[in-house]
Amino acid sequence: MPAIALGTRPAQAGSADLLTTGVVPSALAGFDKAMKAFVTERDISCAQLAVARNGKILLARGYGFYSKPSASIVRVQPTSLFRVASLSKSLTGAAIARLAQDGKLTMGAKVASLLGLPTTADPRLANVTLWRLLQHTGGWDRGVSADPLWNDHTISASLDAPLPIDHADIVKYVTARRLDFDPGTKYVYSNYGYMLAGRIIEKISGMSYESYVRQKLLAPAGITRMRLGRSLRGEAFSTEVTYASKHTRKSVVDESGADVPYQYGGFNMPNQDANGGWLASAVDMVKWGFAFDAAGPVLNSTSISRVFAKPEIGVNANGSWYGLGWSVRNNNVGGLNTWHNGSMPGTFSFLARVQNGVSYCAIFNRREEEGTPDFDVIDPILGEAIGTVKTWPTTDLSPRYF
Repeated sequence: MPAIALGTRPAQAGSADLLTTGVVPSALAGFDKAMKAFVTERDISCAQLAVARNGKILLARGYGFYSKPSASIVRVQPTSLFRVASLSKSLTGAAIARLAQDGKLTMGAKVASLLGLPTTADPRLANVTLWRLLQHTGGWDRGVSADPLWNDHTISASLDAPLPIDHADIVKYVTARRLDFDPGTKYVYSNYGYMLAGRIIEKISGMSYESYVRQKLLAPAGITRMRLGRSLRGEAFSTEVTYASKHTRKSVVDESGADVPYQYGGFNMPNQDANGGWLASAVDMVKWGFAFDAAGPVLNSTSISRVFAKPEIGVNANGSWYGLGWSVRNNNVGGLNTWHNGSMPGTFSFLARVQNGVSYCAIFNRREEEGTPDFDVIDPILGEAIGTVKTWPTTDLSPRYF
């Protein structure tokens, strides 16, 4: 299929300075047009889009540019790395499913027993299973007791522990407090639950969380670029974009008390690992999604069914539910739509697998802030772009990027 020329400046009004890279078959121009409009309206400097169908990557696009410390200007490539925030949870959920697949644990195992956590502060902690932990029914409510992954100064002061705090500090702080509700009774999204899952992966596997995921999940899927991110701009990887936010926060990576850009030192990236710490490109995330299409070298059919299983509380009012790192809903052709978004200062991401074998991922180097148009509309915008496709191309771009 004919493709839009690489590295062209789009002619769309209002986006004359939007540099682009990658490949867009003419049949998928509707996706590209929608992304250009979205990026221009929100003044986003770096973005990516990848679209696939039936296991083939059909569109791979980078939008915008960023500067490196050398003052050089770098165009965003389809393979540039972005923080993907909570898209990371699908990796952690799959890692637990893989450990169960390999007979290392059971999904009904008790988290407190696995990690040796005391239940004296709240005996209900003994009722938190891996199912409940990963389906967000474990008993923690960040709307009640604050999200401990974003509460570094409070935890540091409470434990008299110097910054930066680490996973052990967070677990010690939370375990000394009561749960916010009875485990297994309702859904409340919990970053802490996924952070705990990362510690279970490490304890059971005897490997670091990152090493386990890269060796047991990503390598068999043919993905080698993905890695955990770092807190500071000076620590960024060579192909990683820069992140934008208008907010500042007091540093959590040292005791300086300095106000820093929120996206660079206002939160601790290493602590986010299993709940939001991965770096990836959109093509990486779309390819990762292929691991859930059918049994393969990453997950067998039993594990895939566990990833998308309904929780004990059933479905919500919208007919969807939360699996192991994915939101899930029955679609209109007898299958499942699965999706997730990610958001942290300097990042917004969205990944979806929908009917007829179509999947897509969009990633941006900023998120919605005060005065910014809604970012969540990227979901229906990309969904509507599917309707603009008259004939799907067949040329697989995977060999170009993997």
